[in-house]
Amino acid sequence: MTGLYIATAAAVIASLIASPVKTLRAVKMAAVRLAKVLPTFIVMMALFAVGITLIPQDVIHRMLGRESGAWGLPAAAAIGSITLMPGFIAFPLCGALLRQGVTHMVLAGFTTTLMMVGVLTYPLESRYFGAKVTIIRNVAALVIAMLVALVIGLVHGELTP
Repeated sequence: MTGLYIATAAAVIASLIASPVKTLRAVKMAAVRLAKVLPTFIVMMALFAVGITLIPQDVIHRMLGRESGAWGLPAAAAIGSITLMPGFIAFPLCGALLRQGVTHMVLAGFTTTLMMVGVLTYPLESRYFGAKVTIIRNVAALVIAMLVALVIGLVHGELTP
């Protein structure tokens, strides 16, 4: 993580040297956009924190942990498929769920379907691409997401080959 900060600082310094005016304008624009997004981000994080706190850990284990058996992955994939959530919210949420005992496989299924499958965006997507293409894309994305999750489960020893 420190390397990322160093690389970012180096890029900003290089940009400042190359064009101070453009760099300051870009930093200003980024700050304005951050200020617009920050309240929503804070509210969403607070809601997830409250939700994770209110749901007993044993319930999370039973529904999404190793005890969930074959139901954890499909449940997480279904939730991910119908949820609209930006990655910057989803990934910290997954970190918290991982600490609560949710398996890597289930989290991979959730995040992959969250990013790739669009049940709620179907009406808009089908208007532009047509129903057939939208359905094919969503089904293919779901299959790929499940395969990715299963591979992650194998890699982390959560499934036995």
